[in-house]
Amino acid sequence: MRRFANPTRFMRLSGAFLPWLGWLSVLLLAAGIVLALIVAPPDYQQGESVRIMFVHVPSAWMALFIYALMALASAAALIWRHPLAELAAQEAAPLGAGFTLICLISGSLWGKPMWGTWWVWDARLTSVLVLFFLYLGYLALVHAFDDPTRGARAGAIPALVGVVNIPIIKFSVDWWNTLHQPASVFRLGGPTIVLSMLLPLLVMAVAFTALFFTLWLVRIRTAILARRIRALRLAESDEPGRFREAARPAQ
Repeated sequence: MRRFANPTRFMRLSGAFLPWLGWLSVLLLAAGIVLALIVAPPDYQQGESVRIMFVHVPSAWMALFIYALMALASAAALIWRHPLAELAAQEAAPLGAGFTLICLISGSLWGKPMWGTWWVWDARLTSVLVLFFLYLGYLALVHAFDDPTRGARAGAIPALVGVVNIPIIKFSVDWWNTLHQPASVFRLGGPTIVLSMLLPLLVMAVAFTALFFTLWLVRIRTAILARRIRALRLAESDEPGRFREAARPAQ
């Protein structure tokens, strides 16, 4: 892990992967949009409103996946003190918050024609809202310190504690009587969605995943460069002081 946690090696490897990952994201998104809007048939009950599912469900999956990834990076930062792990957690959080917000908004748009209301304090909806607040709380705590290292370590602990919300979101439809429909893709008996709808859903999920990793790598690379620029500026500001100290005659 230490080999891959080296910032210089990370910049070299990520620079090689980024163009391929970016083009893969574009192609998958284009294919997913065509499949979701044109190929997939309307649902016999939900009609054309079912097409919101192709954005809502993958964004919900990404919200959970990114938080788990952020918590894993936070744990690595606490245990091994890797600066790159700190950056990985910090730069994943805004993307996770964005996907969670998309999930909440698209869910409201979907819920209005299905349930007759934009929002209900349903177990699944409420736990996803808590996840969104966990993202915002992590970001606020990390940026509350002038020292980035102290901020990363302060945010790592609540990030790890918040992992308990992930199984609550996943199994809330099984544990409580909710309006939200139960799992229809990842279940023991296999998916209950017809292939014509399952395929666009999976393509959009892979597209969202590729898009996340593309944006994540870009954000981490930008953060590394920003830290290097900050270090160079600090070194330049200290240079006159060191020069005057060296030129001072001995007493």
